[in-house]
Formats: sequence, C-alpha cells, structure tokens
Amino acid sequence: MSQAFVTRRMLRWARQRRNVSQAEIAKRIGTSPDRISAWENDEGKDYPTLRQAQKFAGAVHIPFGYLYLSQPPVIATPLPDLRTVSGTASDELSPDFLDQLHDVLRKQNWYRDYQERREALDLEFVGRFTVDDAPEVIARDMVKVLGISEEMRHQASSWQHFLTLFVRRAEAVGVLVFRSGVVGGNPHRPLSVKEFRGFAISDKLAPAIFINSKDAKAAQTFTLAHELAHLWIGESGISNPDYKARPGDQPNTIDRLCDKVTTEVLVPEAEFLSRWRAGHSIQENLQRLASHYRVSRFVVLRRAFEVEAITQQEFWQHYDELMDDSHQVTGEGGDFYNLLLSRNSPTLTFTLVSLAIEGRLPRRDAARLLNVKVGTIEKIRRELMGGSAPDD
Repeated sequence: MSQAFVTRRMLRWARQRRNVSQAEIAKRIGTSPDRISAWENDEGKDYPTLRQAQKFAGAVHIPFGYLYLSQPPVIATPLPDLRTVSGTASDELSPDFLDQLHDVLRKQNWYRDYQERREALDLEFVGRFTVDDAPEVIARDMVKVLGISEEMRHQASSWQHFLTLFVRRAEAVGVLVFRSGVVGGNPHRPLSVKEFRGFAISDKLAPAIFINSKDAKAAQTFTLAHELAHLWIGESGISNPDYKARPGDQPNTIDRLCDKVTTEVLVPEAEFLSRWRAGHSIQENLQRLASHYRVSRFVVLRRAFEVEAITQQEFWQHYDELMDDSHQVTGEGGDFYNLLLSRNSPTLTFTLVSLAIEGRLPRRDAARLLNVKVGTIEKIRRELMGGSAPDD
C-alpha cells in the first residue's frame, strides 16, 4: 500500500495533544512503538501507509487532513471561555471537551433549524436580563418561569429526585438539557470535571445547557441552576466556577452573578437566615435545611458560607467531607434508555425519534444525531413511546 506523506511535526503534535505515549498509539493502530518513533522523527525516511495514517488520526481524534498541515491549526472555541483564574484564561481546552462541545452544538443547531421550520416563537426568558441586573430579581423570575415552589419541593422524595424534576421543568419551558460524563456516549473518553462543570448556549429558539456528570452529583443541581442563569442573562459560555469561593469572590463577572442567582433560586437568603439555627451544630443545620429545600447538603453549605453563617475554616472542613461522600454517587449510572435521554436531552430525543418513525426525517440522520446505530431507533421508540410504529 502507498505511503502517506504526512507531516512528522503534526504526528507528534496530535499524539502529544492527546497525552498518549508512542506505545499506546502503536497498540491502537496495530504497529510497533519503533515505527511510531520513526514516523515522528524528522530525520527518518519511514512513513505510515494511508490506512495507518487514517487509523492514527482516528486514534487521536483529529480530522485526517490535519496530518498534512505544515503546522498545528489554531482551534477556535465556539463559546466564550469563562473559566478564569485571577482574570486570566485557563488552560487550553482538551480535545475531549471540544469534541463534546461540537457534538452538543451540532444537536442544538439541528433543533434550532427545526424550530425555525415550524415557526416556533422566541422564548422570552432568554436574555430577559443583563449582568447589570440584581441577582434577586433574576432569581425571582427564574423561580416563576420554572415553577420552583414548595409544592415542587414536597413532590421530590430526595435531592436526587429534585434534580430530576428540575431538569424536567427546564425542558418543559424549552431548554435542551444535556448531561454526560463521556464524549458522545463513548465510555472510553471520559470528561474532566477539573476542566469544566458545564456550559450554556444562549439562543431564543433553542437554548441549551450541558452538565458534566463526572462532577459530584451533589453539585449538579447547583450547576444546572448556574447554567440556566446564563440563559436568563443571554450569555453563552463555558463554566468552571470555584466551589470553594463565595459567589462574590468568583473571578469572572458573569460567573459571579450566576452563582449569586443560583443560591437565591435554590436557597432564598431571607428564608434561609430565618431557618438557620445558630445554636445548633452545622451538621444538624445542613441536614435539616437540605431536607427542607430538597437540595444536597453541599448546596446548603455554600449558602451558609455565602451569608457568613459559618467561617471559612468550617466551610472547608465540611466541603471536603461532603464532596468525598458525594463522589460515591458520580458516574453515568442507569439503564441505556435513561442514559440516552440524559445525554441527548429528552426533548431532542423524542423529537428525533418521532420524526424518524413518521418518515419525516431519515433514520440515519436521527441515529447520527443521537450517536446510536440506525437499528436502535426502532428499539428506542418501543421502549420510550410504546405502541406500534406506522410501518409495523
């Protein structure tokens, strides 16, 4: 087979960008580490075959054509990167994150086109406020639109159930909610919570948010509310707020506001202060208020720290304990169909499957968007919708 005269520098760049050793790449594409070294060596004369070069590109998750470039491309981030430390940008986004971001954008763009074709109305809450508005005002509107009430809290049997209901409320008002801890459903490509907790895509017709479910489950309700706050102020962005800092101490202006809105939505300050019992232990307060608000003790702890009901030292002590406990319930969990809905947004999933079954969308297109095989569409329909398809 003919050789592929790829750029050696690009081979090194692509492999190192993925932080993969020559031995690991060699194993993935069925060759030896010495051959990988020879391909990358500027003095070498050996080149991979076309097939090997294609497998190499697939192994490091880059377009095959990149291997022929003279120098690494500048990869633009399609959303504002709000992950800042002391006002400076965080590390470069990883290939796994970028692939997941583009996967969600692909789905969100399709749904936006679908909404335009059916002449859907703009969602008034998206961009209703700005960063100059008071967090309490924004929070009140979010609570009203999403229907977060005492009745909803009583309906929830636990804070985990409250998170499920919260997602349903967001989807019901028109927000696509994606939750996953892996890239495109691939369990071999986990996402890093150290890199990001979530992101928001502000759009009047198809607003979308993504929650990194590799994060502690106890923190995901907070992330959900935080990303929704992004939509209410019309600000797209990639978020990774510092949970060990008070909302007012977040380095990024937008995250600072969204954190304040989030705590007010989940645990309103005035009511919280009236319910916090200074004469009782922190642990007792956390347990009682978490039960009342149907949120995790982590959320209550952050609120207590924000309003200075506890000291920084007390916050750090309980934070570490709670995060250690909550990390025991992280991960993907659940059966295939629940994971499918979570990873692809229930609204988007039902829309794609319905159109495919009705013959208004090619099944291969629906399958591609859902990251499943074409034959799985019918199985999804039977599991999630029941009944018989028109072509049965």
